[in-house]
Amino acid sequence: MTGLSAVVLCGGESRRMGRPKAWLPFGSELLLPRVVRLVGRVADPVVVVASPDQDLPPLPGNVNVLERRDPVPFRGPLQGLSSGLAALAESGTLVYATGTDAPFLQPGWVTRLAELIGDDDLAIPFVAGQYHPLAALYRRSTVLPAADALLAAGRLRPVFLMERLRTRVVTADELRPVDPTLATLLNLNTPEDYERALAQERSDEG
Repeated sequence: MTGLSAVVLCGGESRRMGRPKAWLPFGSELLLPRVVRLVGRVADPVVVVASPDQDLPPLPGNVNVLERRDPVPFRGPLQGLSSGLAALAESGTLVYATGTDAPFLQPGWVTRLAELIGDDDLAIPFVAGQYHPLAALYRRSTVLPAADALLAAGRLRPVFLMERLRTRVVTADELRPVDPTLATLLNLNTPEDYERALAQERSDEG
């Protein structure tokens, strides 16, 4: 599928984890390169957005990666999304956004959202009573100005975009054909989350 790009946000403070998520070992990889590799199967380019002074691990050489720095550190995912969208050329029509802590991201999840977005501005999963803006697909031409307007108003949550834009809410049942356990939504926020994910990875490999 053409016209798909991605933004990987890795500029958070990782307070609950206690160490930078981008550098966490996961299988034979580090976490950030793993996520870039997975999303890079269906997205070109992949923009990695980091905080101004953040050290990043080496990224996959077989993925077209653009690196950008947030102009203001630790202002949250909406700022990172804006920075990533601004880095993309107009040809990057549809942009998938993810955090660096999504080790089980399924490339088919991204293409499924692209099938469902239609003429809307964003396609966002709504699962278990929650919206998931960092597992969602955005139309660059309309989302970037809306995100910048929200940032200027001090409204820093990505879900506020839904107030301004045409939104396709995507259900779990629509995503299970490409990700039966919805593993794409698994995020690593604490050391306990990390250990559970490592155990799951070992189980999957076994």
